[in-house]
Amino acid sequence: MRKKVAVVVRDRQQEALRMAVGLTLADNRVTVFITGRKLGRNADVDLALETLEAMGARVISGNPDDGFEQMSAREIALLLPDFDTVIPY
Repeated sequence: MRKKVAVVVRDRQQEALRMAVGLTLADNRVTVFITGRKLGRNADVDLALETLEAMGARVISGNPDDGFEQMSAREIALLLPDFDTVIPY
């Protein structure tokens, strides 16, 4: 049975995205929520985001400068109870 997994990205952004990619390999339905500061972009982050997109993961941000689907912190908080697992990073 596929599990719905939320990865909440805050402080350790690159590590959180790498872990989210790994979770897609177990056939989980992964949603990444970027909260707090703007996502720091580098080659590793870009590769992780590209891989997440290829694996069908959803990426949502609370920061409009990130360029992803936008949601407020309140909207994100209301979605989290619908997930089987929530991993804060």
